[in-house]
Amino acid sequence: MPTVALFKQDGSQTGDVELNDAVFGIEPNTHVLHDAVIMQRASLRQGTHAVKNRSEVRGGGRKPWRQKGTGRARHGSIRSPIWVGGGTAFGPTPRSYSYKMPKKVRRLALISALSSKVKEGNTLVLDAIAIDEPKTKEIVKMLEALDVNEKALIVTADTEETIIRSANNLQNVNVLTVGEINVLDLLSHDKLIITKDAAEKAGEVLA
Repeated sequence: MPTVALFKQDGSQTGDVELNDAVFGIEPNTHVLHDAVIMQRASLRQGTHAVKNRSEVRGGGRKPWRQKGTGRARHGSIRSPIWVGGGTAFGPTPRSYSYKMPKKVRRLALISALSSKVKEGNTLVLDAIAIDEPKTKEIVKMLEALDVNEKALIVTADTEETIIRSANNLQNVNVLTVGEINVLDLLSHDKLIITKDAAEKAGEVLA
């Protein structure tokens, strides 16, 4: 089982903690990680792009000139895609880019992301995070004590409103619960700060 240092909120080390080997100690599958990131980024696309085809462009109801006898090419509408001011042929229409991966593959991607954080030494386990009232300086103080200067993802076992509101004003800090952790957030943050309870819960749920 992977063993990592256990810290207090003030930055002092209180011992070590063993993490679930099936969740935090596997060999990361980079191919599955890549697929999961592409899937998540695709689902974030709005897909609201749109153009007007020949039936949606205003005008063009009357035939511009008679079919025969003018010496010009035959046309039925001035809003044909080959006319200036006409509709667009085969242009983009509103659509959803989201798609799903198999459940077991998504789980493998998530535990691969967690294991990669441990393997790289970018996981900090805290005994607990105690903040009485929402104050940004409390999170800043904790990060300074832990010597974390990069983008940080804080994971708690349950929803902690005081921690979430305390971190809201920090651009490089995000707070999630165990049920909300995902591959994209894990890989886009440099440090993973997880409470002991959250690590145990993740080990039980994902194992």
